[in-house]
Amino acid sequence: MRLELGKLTISDIRFGEKTVIENKVLFVNKDELIALLSEDPNLTQVDLDVAKPGEDVRIIPVKDVIEPRLKVEGPGGVFPGFISSVETVGSGRTLVLSGAAVVTTGSIVGFQEGIIDMSGPGAEYTPFSKTLNLVVSLTPVAGLPQHKHEQAVRMAGLKAAAYLGHAGKDVEPDLVEVFELGPVLESAAAHPGLPKVAYLYMLQTQGLLHDTYVYGVDAKKILPSLISPTEIMDGAIISGNCVSACDKNTTYHHQNNPVIEELFKGHGRQLCFLGVVISNENVTLADKERSSSYAAKLVKMIGAEGVIITEEGFGNPDTDLIMNCRKLEELGLKTVLITDEYAGRDGASQSLADANPRADAVVSVGNANEVIELPACAKIIGSLETAEIIAGGFDGALGPDGSIRVEIQAITGSTNELGFSKLRGEGF
Repeated sequence: MRLELGKLTISDIRFGEKTVIENKVLFVNKDELIALLSEDPNLTQVDLDVAKPGEDVRIIPVKDVIEPRLKVEGPGGVFPGFISSVETVGSGRTLVLSGAAVVTTGSIVGFQEGIIDMSGPGAEYTPFSKTLNLVVSLTPVAGLPQHKHEQAVRMAGLKAAAYLGHAGKDVEPDLVEVFELGPVLESAAAHPGLPKVAYLYMLQTQGLLHDTYVYGVDAKKILPSLISPTEIMDGAIISGNCVSACDKNTTYHHQNNPVIEELFKGHGRQLCFLGVVISNENVTLADKERSSSYAAKLVKMIGAEGVIITEEGFGNPDTDLIMNCRKLEELGLKTVLITDEYAGRDGASQSLADANPRADAVVSVGNANEVIELPACAKIIGSLETAEIIAGGFDGALGPDGSIRVEIQAITGSTNELGFSKLRGEGF
């Protein structure tokens, strides 16, 4: 499949009379977008704001982050299964509003939501301090069940991102990036001397409000599946989960997965990239055994010699991670794991909830239990009081002056397990 991503650089977001892009500035008709999102009967109030890099602004609690896009050529559309039909994506051309993002916030859905600071020390831990953020604040109707609340917030974010993407329909992109991967057998034959590498992409599906969607289907309901990496880059996977903010894969992360991008860069040079197997993270032992065995089988069937595995979340999913690793290694495949750690605030505790001697090549993206002091911000978008409820916060975390003392677990994307983060280790 061949996918072209037309990158249109956005230098600013402002409210205006029309939703249009002029000289790289995205103007948004605030009333029109609010009216569109307010069509959902499960929402009683919708508001919009803009948060820009360097501003003294805090967004809390963050539910999701989404990159605005528009399908301009080829089959399918944006966010298949939600905004467009379920036709297969991953080919043709998609316009990307590069540098812009939709951030959803409002009354809390689940306790595992996050913080984005646009300046100060907290900004150094999240990649979304560098994006131009259209923040969508949402208030549900009274008594709305949590799963319907999450659905309303998720759909509002996707609708807003699709609405903004449409503004670029008549604008030429600044850069077109091409990603192409042929059938597995053809790729392997074309690069006989290179190591054959697959990517096992673990999706968070660990219980209620821990949902990830593939073409609109809750991934809890799937068996591990082979998928083209270009489908993932083209919006086939959507975040719907409330896992801890530090290692949640937001929709933006799925759209811009750096593991996939790096494998494409090395394809035909250092390695032969065979494709991606997606797998769920389960609750029961039987489901974990089934998915890990099935995923290992698929990776072996396509002829991989090495595998990169990324986890989403921590604790219970650590068992899925280690099962995947062990079974692949037993089949003779070399594995590399990317995960974060929950090693306690002093870093002295066991980093993962499970372990195995075969897991001997592990990339750590940081200890989520590290504590940080976030000074008060002049402007709050959302609800500051949730600082003591969200994962990483605690009773007394919110200071009387509006400052917050939390674990970096509470910061959106701080230890993202795709490596999409700003933490870096010291060299040896």
